Amino acid sequence: MAKLTPYIFSEDARAQAEFYTHALGGEILSVMTHGQRPDAAEEIKDKVMHLSLVAGGITFLMCDIFDPVDRGSSINLSLEFATEEEAREAFDKLAVGGTIKHPLGPAFWGGLFGQIEDKYGIAWMIGNESKQS
Repeated sequence: MAKLTPYIFSEDARAQAEFYTHALGGEILSVMTHGQRPDAAEEIKDKVMHLSLVAGGITFLMCDIFDPVDRGSSINLSLEFATEEEAREAFDKLAVGGTIKHPLGPAFWGGLFGQIEDKYGIAWMIGNESKQS
């Protein structure tokens, strides 16, 4: 059985990880920089080679890349919360500096649904558990 872990390539992994832990609750678990490699070039020694964090109860992995990030549209990270309050709080915090693609609101299936592209170009779908059974 496989386990899916989002791995995000970032222009500033530390700042992006701090944004997610603030928006969703959680913590940065570990950071390894290129400077920890024995052969690291001076100009990249502070760049993140591997970062692990937990946000919203989900483990994410990240690293810094050296070229600009190509913002894509084929993948969305979907977060479903137990309560409307949790969903609204996460939506509002992830939307800071980003673009709301679909405002968070009632969905025909009984829960809430909204879509955001955060300020780092990551697409999120936010909702809460449906009231229907």
